[in-house]
Amino acid sequence: MGKILGSFSGMRKYLEKEMLADSLKGRIRYGCTTYTGMDGAHVFEICIDGESVKRFSWETVNRYFVDCGYKTKDGSLWKDFFALLKQYPLSARSEYLEEEFCEALATYRNQNIQDSLFSENPLVRMFAVLDRRIGKRTLEKIKGDIDKQPTWLRRFYRLRLEAEVGFS
Repeated sequence: MGKILGSFSGMRKYLEKEMLADSLKGRIRYGCTTYTGMDGAHVFEICIDGESVKRFSWETVNRYFVDCGYKTKDGSLWKDFFALLKQYPLSARSEYLEEEFCEALATYRNQNIQDSLFSENPLVRMFAVLDRRIGKRTLEKIKGDIDKQPTWLRRFYRLRLEAEVGFS
């Protein structure tokens, strides 16, 4: 995380205070848990109204692969974990690593908001749809695209649309 984003507190301040749409302030919270003895592994979490709705970690991706029945030739998952990641890119999964979260945030921070809103990366789109720079007219234009979003991402779109344009 350090190489890409700096401190978690800085990342949280940026996402919750500086870039979050006013209508969502106090409703969205980002969390980070670091486990000692696990080579600095992190679990990022997003909460809406105090409820955890999305986690980003090795464990969530591992559980996703297991639940989907993905296995390697020898039946082991960890041995070929990175091969499975390559085989199932972001667009083909609904769970993501903490590194993918950080990379998406770096992309979002370093490109035009419109490019982020229409990015191929669903994590970048998540950051963008919560962004204060997306106005009501743009939200009106994208509300027909909710069903094209991954199931997990629809909740974030609906939240923003309900808060800004009375979408239901």
